Amino acid sequence: MPSPHHLYIGIDLGTSGCRAIAINKQYNIVGEASATLPAPQRIGTHVEQDPALWWAAVCDCLNQLTAMINPQHVVAIAVDGTSATLLLTDGNGTPLGPALMYNDARATPQAATITRIAPVNTAAQGASSALAKLLWLTENGMTAKAQHACHQADWIAATLSGYFPTKAVISDYNNALKLGFDAQQKIWPDWLNALKLPVGLLPSVVAPGTVIGTLSKTIARQFTLPESTRIVAGTTDSTASFLATGASNIGEAVTALGSTLVVKVISEHPVFAPEYGVYSQPLISNGQLRWLVGGASNSGGSVLKHYFTAEQLTEMTPQLQPDIPTGLDYYPLPARGERFPVNDPQFAARLEPRPIDDVVFFQGMLEGIAHIEAKAYRLLTELGAPYPLSVRTTGGGAQNAAWTTLRKNLLNTEILSAQHTEAAFGVALLAAIKTNEKKIPL
Repeated sequence: MPSPHHLYIGIDLGTSGCRAIAINKQYNIVGEASATLPAPQRIGTHVEQDPALWWAAVCDCLNQLTAMINPQHVVAIAVDGTSATLLLTDGNGTPLGPALMYNDARATPQAATITRIAPVNTAAQGASSALAKLLWLTENGMTAKAQHACHQADWIAATLSGYFPTKAVISDYNNALKLGFDAQQKIWPDWLNALKLPVGLLPSVVAPGTVIGTLSKTIARQFTLPESTRIVAGTTDSTASFLATGASNIGEAVTALGSTLVVKVISEHPVFAPEYGVYSQPLISNGQLRWLVGGASNSGGSVLKHYFTAEQLTEMTPQLQPDIPTGLDYYPLPARGERFPVNDPQFAARLEPRPIDDVVFFQGMLEGIAHIEAKAYRLLTELGAPYPLSVRTTGGGAQNAAWTTLRKNLLNTEILSAQHTEAAFGVALLAAIKTNEKKIPL
């Protein structure tokens, strides 16, 4: 029987920062912490970030969080990270270079090779997939000294548990999808052999929520946490956000309006359409195997922040007129290249003409992102997923009432408030699965 004092920590690594949340056995938040991350370095199609920044942000958050709670009551920790962000490490877990971020699109030739070899239903298609990145690293001689290929969440979890250098890195079904893992068969498929990858680099893969170890003695002492603290396999940031919202039934959807735009809907059956950037992730909901069908666009809040400061966006928002369309036909992107609902690394942004009035320009961008969202859900329906019965919203854009009105007019479905919007809360629920007998409210 779990103690009434048991606490569970979820750590979310996003594009611009790290967040940690502690919840109790009633799934109430008892502590929150955050730390900012500098923007990834972008040169053309290359988008990179130093993994040491992630670990520093995690440590910052844990220091803050353990000052708010009784750290001796913590029984489990889980981590989520950005999907398809990949790094190589040596046997001690030391990164051998910067991580290739989720939207790094340098591996276009490698993606073409994967397309020729891989089945169409793999999520490892496209230049931004983790598999294409690993193939690029291999073909460019970067894997010679590597012992592990890790996703963002894998590396943090392994570091917390002290897995390096004695054990293999462990990933989860959701993070491993874009590295080629077959979540239906639960195996690394044979077709990967044709790519001549150093397969020893691939992580072991378990279901999200699986206990994979305990906190290392060093880390436990550093944060005054119990050495018995369980490390639980996490998931991707977008899936963690989905879990946090309370969506649980077929046809319920979630749109994440963060730095990027991510849409997902619960489906009875998986849908795979790599030519559109559509993939499916397994989801255990109400005790049954369901699938999250969706995709991630490069459009989103990062485009808005490229043109305006946070203060400007706040000042202009009350001046928006969502019931009076601007007539601007925008496709907002931060740079060339799109993943979904158009899958084209050379796809160009469309943000012209720019009106003199910044408020009109701002509204035009919001309309453009809303049109992308509507197109995304229509495409998922055409491919076999249910059209949303309702849409819950997460991310910073969820707070913009005018944007919500724009979206509701286009989607023609109910837009609900999410129970929670934080990915850190969703991954904290995963941390609680194996240590709390009460059913997770998903």
